[in-house]
Amino acid sequence: MDDAVPELPPAAEEEPAYDPAGPAPLNVPRTPTGAAEVDAALGRLGDADHLATDGHLEVYEDVHRGLRDALTALDVRPGPPVPARHPTTTPQRDPSGRPL
Repeated sequence: MDDAVPELPPAAEEEPAYDPAGPAPLNVPRTPTGAAEVDAALGRLGDADHLATDGHLEVYEDVHRGLRDALTALDVRPGPPVPARHPTTTPQRDPSGRPL
């Protein structure tokens, strides 16, 4: 009778258990827009892939702020100068001859 303990096969490395509430990349493709500020803000969305859902809010608010700032910057860019009206004592009239 052999009292030796049978040798067990080597244990496989345990895979982490699936946690549906844990962070998981969404793998949503982001197409570059060509606007550096917008692309940087959208690239920041990838940071949420490694956070639990309660950490997403900070990333989303930061991205929203960056996109809002990029849109606001479009409104403040200087356009062509508006021609100045010269002061005059003669009443100005529209094309039909009525006073302005």
